[in-house]
Amino acid sequence: MSQHTEYTEENIRSLDWKEHIRMRPGMYIGKLGDGSSADDGIYILLKEVLDNSIDEYVMGAGKTIEVSIQGNKVIVRDYGRGIPLGKVVDVVSKMNTGGKYDSKAFKKSVGLNGVGTKAVNALSSYFRVESNRDGKSASAEFNIGNLTNEELLDDTTRRKGTKVSFVPDDTIFKNYKFRNEYVERMLKNYVYLNPGLTIMFNGEKFYSENGLKDLLQENITEADMAYPIIHLRGDDIEVAITHSKTQYSEEYHSFVNGQNTTQGGTHLAAFREALVKTLREFYGKSYDAADVRKSIVSAVSIKVMEPVFESQTKTKLGSTDMGGDLPTVRTYINDFLKTHLDNYLHKNPETAERIQRKIIQAEHERKELSGIRKLAKDRAKKASLHNKKLRDCRVHFGDTKNERNLETTLFITEGDSASGSITKSRDVNTQAVFSLRGKPLNSYGMSKKIVYENEEFNLLQAALNIEETIEDLRYNNIVIATDADVDGMHIRLLLITFFLQFFPELIKEGHLYILQTPLFRVRNKKETIYCYSDEERRNAIEKLKPKPEITRFKGLGEISPDEFKNFIGEDIRLDPVMLDKDMSIENLLEFYMGKNTPDRQDFIINNLKVELDIVEEAHEN
Repeated sequence: MSQHTEYTEENIRSLDWKEHIRMRPGMYIGKLGDGSSADDGIYILLKEVLDNSIDEYVMGAGKTIEVSIQGNKVIVRDYGRGIPLGKVVDVVSKMNTGGKYDSKAFKKSVGLNGVGTKAVNALSSYFRVESNRDGKSASAEFNIGNLTNEELLDDTTRRKGTKVSFVPDDTIFKNYKFRNEYVERMLKNYVYLNPGLTIMFNGEKFYSENGLKDLLQENITEADMAYPIIHLRGDDIEVAITHSKTQYSEEYHSFVNGQNTTQGGTHLAAFREALVKTLREFYGKSYDAADVRKSIVSAVSIKVMEPVFESQTKTKLGSTDMGGDLPTVRTYINDFLKTHLDNYLHKNPETAERIQRKIIQAEHERKELSGIRKLAKDRAKKASLHNKKLRDCRVHFGDTKNERNLETTLFITEGDSASGSITKSRDVNTQAVFSLRGKPLNSYGMSKKIVYENEEFNLLQAALNIEETIEDLRYNNIVIATDADVDGMHIRLLLITFFLQFFPELIKEGHLYILQTPLFRVRNKKETIYCYSDEERRNAIEKLKPKPEITRFKGLGEISPDEFKNFIGEDIRLDPVMLDKDMSIENLLEFYMGKNTPDRQDFIINNLKVELDIVEEAHEN
């Protein structure tokens, strides 16, 4: 007879607002993370505070926002209207409280549910809010959502506006660190979407005059543009469009009410559809939609009344209506492009001709690859049945659109021992392993054809589900896990070359990482410390006096599965692969993978010397 757990009144609990946020943080800010990914929770906290300041600017209050991040402390100061003084505590600590429920005050706001700053408050070990208005000031301080101090000043000379300071709670966000690259990208998007707004970040100024045109110019070099950027503006819509000369896939930057909808939504689907329809009608040809959009690099921003997003982090628009007397999102975007893009192409025949050449080129390439692609898909299907290259995670069993996709990781590793250790120690629910056989091919300068003809590349893109588009990418995090030796470094470089050459948007959108594994283990009978650098090794030796046992890990295969759990679990250390905005992909690949040059030789010798010095010193100790 089966035993049943008791279910009585004592099992029923009522959580207050902060307890629920801290117990289920993912519901409010998505994944937690340590700051190595652009969508990690610490950046969502910053975004939630910034959104309020941006909404003030949109409503015509305050042209400057100041952001400071020193260590783990964040300060955001705007010069808007300031929170009504009697509600300073309520708006950051009472759920369903805020000015955005009044559509007259915030007509096209990002945050409409009154949760954002409450989540920041509850998930911060220190949180302070200060409001200045009408010559008076009110402030309140909190610790993990609990009010610790409140102050009201009758007279102040401070400029009006709101100042929020917070320190993310390190018991929630383990080993976190703010990366300036991600913060700067977020701030740049804000100024692109709000021309005339100035954001100061640690003393550096961010400002845009040309909106989404500036955004595209930040993401694609002029030399790589097939034609000058088409920049179109309407009352509640703005688009910027060009095609890349070298990129294979589509690249989109989409926004709703100033929010970067990284997962797209109804507005992006409507834009892609309307673009194809408009160009087909302009040229009088029924071009394949994939050929029209191949290599496109574009941005679209719309403003809607009371948008409905598919999650609290607002990364995907679910609304189908613009609001008020306006038509549906689909109709609105279609009508806009049909009128304004069509007019632009009639007035700029040279650009129209270049776009048509790109479409025809894409059509030829698609037909040329069609037979190879079909054979490659068949090979991939058969291979996946008969080899063990991919050990998938349970999230994908039966459903590639699982809501936990954001948590998924694919480790790309080389060698049976390394892949075996990761496979045995991984979280089988969200972590998968792809095993390489030897070093991959140097794909620099090769055409897309090689991706389908080379077995390793073909199986890798099949595992990632990016044969046609990265929209259906099966793993949010792609992690290169190789030994920290010369061969391992070479494999990393070859894999990065593959992604840069054929799928650069995976890097641009922050999906590619390098796994950092410890170089040393320092231990005595009581304690074990894993060290990721020579400095950490020296500190560990100092801490574990007298002479501890020191082990240098020469390869991933030397680390036992039991130990490996420590390195790919909660305390995983990832280095994001990022593009240098000042160097084009073509120049980057030429420098690292092209013909040998004195500059590259000097670069390799200098960096190798640093690594060898570290290793030699470690052996001496």
